[in-house]
Amino acid sequence: MDRKKSPQVLIVGAGPAGLSSAIELGHRGVSCLLVERNDRVGYAPRAKTTNVRTREHLRRWGIADRLRAASPLGADYPSNVVFCTRLSGIELARHENAMYCAPGRNPLYSEHAQWIPQYTVESVLKEHAESLPGVEIRFRTELLGFEQDGGQVRVRLRNLENGQEAELLADYLIGADGARSLVRDLIGTSMEGQYGLSHNYNIVFRAPGLAQSHGHGPAIMYWQINREASSLIGPMDRGDAWFFMPMHVDPDQRASDIDARALIAQSTGIDLPYEILSSDQWVASKLLGNRYRKDRVFLVGDACHLHPPFGGYGMNMGVADSVDLGWKLAATLQGWGGPELLDSYETERRPVHQWVLDEAVANHSSLGSGSLVNDVEAAGAAGEQARREIGARIQAVKMREFATLGVVLGYRYDDSPVIVPDGSPAPASDFINYVPSSRPGALAPHAWLHDGSSLYDSFGPGFTLLASASAPAGEVEAAIADARACGLPLTVIRPREGGVASLYPTRLTLIRPDQHVAWRGDAWPGPSLIRQVTGGLAR
Repeated sequence: MDRKKSPQVLIVGAGPAGLSSAIELGHRGVSCLLVERNDRVGYAPRAKTTNVRTREHLRRWGIADRLRAASPLGADYPSNVVFCTRLSGIELARHENAMYCAPGRNPLYSEHAQWIPQYTVESVLKEHAESLPGVEIRFRTELLGFEQDGGQVRVRLRNLENGQEAELLADYLIGADGARSLVRDLIGTSMEGQYGLSHNYNIVFRAPGLAQSHGHGPAIMYWQINREASSLIGPMDRGDAWFFMPMHVDPDQRASDIDARALIAQSTGIDLPYEILSSDQWVASKLLGNRYRKDRVFLVGDACHLHPPFGGYGMNMGVADSVDLGWKLAATLQGWGGPELLDSYETERRPVHQWVLDEAVANHSSLGSGSLVNDVEAAGAAGEQARREIGARIQAVKMREFATLGVVLGYRYDDSPVIVPDGSPAPASDFINYVPSSRPGALAPHAWLHDGSSLYDSFGPGFTLLASASAPAGEVEAAIADARACGLPLTVIRPREGGVASLYPTRLTLIRPDQHVAWRGDAWPGPSLIRQVTGGLAR
C-alpha cells in the first residue's frame, strides 16, 4: 500500500456539494483533494434550478457569468411553468418567471436564478475547481474507509483503473457522497423521516419539432394533468433534448420495463419519433441525518438531507452547506477559528434543512390525483367547471413552489452559538415574501451601489465591518485593531448610498464570510465579540 501525505481536507464525491466544498476551500487557500468513483461529473440530469442564492455564491467565486453563458436554452429563455391537460390540450394555469430566473437587476438579490441541467453546473464548477491552486480532483477513485484520532484522519482509497490502494492523511474529511453515502454509514449517522413518498422515472429523450407542435409557448416545465398519464415534461438541453417525469408510478415497475416512447406520446397527445436517451428511477423521500459530524468528519448535501425535488432545493442546499462548512474549516486550519466554530455547522444548517424539507414535502403533496382530474378533459359544462377549479387551485397552491424567495433568502441562524443576538424580535417566516433584515443570523441585505456594483462585491473574503456614515472613526479603528491582534481577516466598508443606510440601521454591522450577519450595534464591544463570532478563537 502506497502511503503519502494528503492535502488538508479530503472531499468524497464530486457532485455540486463536493465541488463547491473544493472551491470554497480553494479560494481560502486550503489545500484539498476531491475523490470521485465515477469517471466524470454529471451523468443524469437531476436538478435543473440553480437558485438566486447559489448564483450569488458563484458570483463571489467569479463564475456566475460563466454559468450564465453555459445555459443551453439561453439566459433569456422564459422561465414559465405551464399547467395544461396535455401539450396538445388546454391550458389550465401558468406561473411566469418561476424561481426568479429572469435576467435583470432586482434590489433583493445580486444574481437571478437559472434553469440549467445539473451536469452543466457541475462541469462549470469542476473547471473552476481545477483552476485553483491546492485543489486536486481524482476521478475513478473510491473511498475504502478511514480512521481518525484527535489530530488526523487516515483515509484508504482505491484507484479503480489499476486497483492500486493508497493511504492518505488529512486534517478533515467531508462526505459529499450523496444519498447512498458511505461516509455517513462509517460515522454512524442514521437518516430519520419517511422513505418512499413517491417512486419516479426520469426519462430524457430527443424530440425534434416538439416545441413547435403545441401552442402553449416556451416554458421550462409543462405539468400535464389528465386521467391517463399525468406528467411533467420540459426542454432540457440543446439538440431538442427534453425530460419527462410521469406521475403516480407503480413502485414495483422498473423504468426499463415501460414503453417510454408510447407513454410520452400518450401523455402529450403528440406522436413524434421520440428517441429515448436515458431512463432511470428515483424515490422521493423526507429524510434528515441525526447528526452531521463525528470528530473530524462532516457530511454535506444529500449525504445528510434528502428532499422531494419540488421547489428545487436539494442541490442548492448542498452548495450552501459547503459554503457554511468551508469557511469554518478554513478559519480553523488558519488559526482564527475556535473550537465552537465547527460545532456551529450542524447547529446552523440542520434547522434550515428541516424547514426546507417541510416546504418540499408540502409542494410534493399538492395537486394529488383528485376527483377533478377525471373531468379535466371532458367536454361541456362539467369539463369547463373542472378546469376552472383546478386552474384556480394551481394558481393558489403552486405559488409555494415557484415563488419562494422567502425560503431561498429568508433562512436565519437564530440559535447559532457564533451569532450575537441583539434582542430584536424575529420576523415571521414567510415562504413567499422575503423581507431583508440586518438582524444577526440573517442574510446581509443586498443593495445595488451607485457605481453599478453589488454591495456584496464590496465584502471581503473574511469578515466585513459595514460602518455607517455616523459611525465614529474611533470605533472603526478599535475594531480594526482588535481584528489585527486576533488574526481575524477583516474588511471595512463605508457605503454612502441612502438605500444601504435604511437596510443597515445600526452604526456598525459585522458580516461573516458567508454573507450572514454576525453582530450589529452602535458601539464596538471589544475583542470579546471576535471571540464569540469565531467560536472561541483558536489563537
